[in-house]
Amino acid sequence: MRVVMFGYQTWGHRTLQALLESDHEVVMVVTHPKSDHAYERIWSDSVAELAEEHGVPVLLRDRPDDDELLQALKEAEPDIIVANNWRTWIPPRVYDLPPHGTLNVHDSLLPAYAGFSPIIWALINGEKEVGVTAHLMNEDLDAGDIVKQLAVEVGPKDTAADLVARTVDLITPIVTEALDLIAAGRTDWQKQDRSQASFFHKRSIEDSRIDWTWPAEDLERLVRAQCDPYPNAFTHYKGERIRILEADVSRKRYGGTPGRIFIPEGDGVAIVAGADARTGRHHGLLIKRVRTDDGTEYAATEYFRTMGGYLTAHP
Repeated sequence: MRVVMFGYQTWGHRTLQALLESDHEVVMVVTHPKSDHAYERIWSDSVAELAEEHGVPVLLRDRPDDDELLQALKEAEPDIIVANNWRTWIPPRVYDLPPHGTLNVHDSLLPAYAGFSPIIWALINGEKEVGVTAHLMNEDLDAGDIVKQLAVEVGPKDTAADLVARTVDLITPIVTEALDLIAAGRTDWQKQDRSQASFFHKRSIEDSRIDWTWPAEDLERLVRAQCDPYPNAFTHYKGERIRILEADVSRKRYGGTPGRIFIPEGDGVAIVAGADARTGRHHGLLIKRVRTDDGTEYAATEYFRTMGGYLTAHP
């Protein structure tokens, strides 16, 4: 089949690589210009550079809704569009243009976690699996019929970086297998159960701010979800911002006010956590390693020289 690809960052790059290695012909690529957004500088393999290396025409667009792009698509005569990590709305006159429509590759197990940053949100929420879905695009975001879906388990200590690496490795097989099914004439795709759908917004720095009223188990997952190279989960101590690089759930239960720097435990320092921490029924967050704004890293037992005082959301 003749394929036009819409994509960006590492997800788009891996999708284009899979298409170039497939039996299908890539006739054009549409990608976004480079961005200074904190999350878009991460996993930033260039789709444009890969396309140019293989002599594939490239168009740069923030939004795919202009007449020039539509005319270029018509002249390319694609049998299908394949999209992965396209960051803005694709209008019907684009996604419905090819005979086979548009196959979108989304890094969640749809219908759950439609939208943005699904791996991070899923890890924060304690999901047991994450994965990748190839579905046909329709008028609702990430809501079309499912052609293929692949999953990986979430381990008890997995970080977002671990899960991104494993789900990115699913792109080649899911793109190849989905296109082969479509090329073979299959149309018996799985409808999404919209009653199970959830949609998530783009993450920003505000979403990395620690709320000490969260249970320790949730905060520990937040730290793993906001691992390097993402903006780390952060809090404030004596008016200065500190990033939490490594944490665990304390073995003991600690009561009091959320955010209280309580006591050393093992190789970390226990912080009181949870909305009802006053009951003393819950574990604390055991901070093990921190980073200050100047980039210096410390063991928590070295950084917190004395106990007492509070970690706060704001200076």
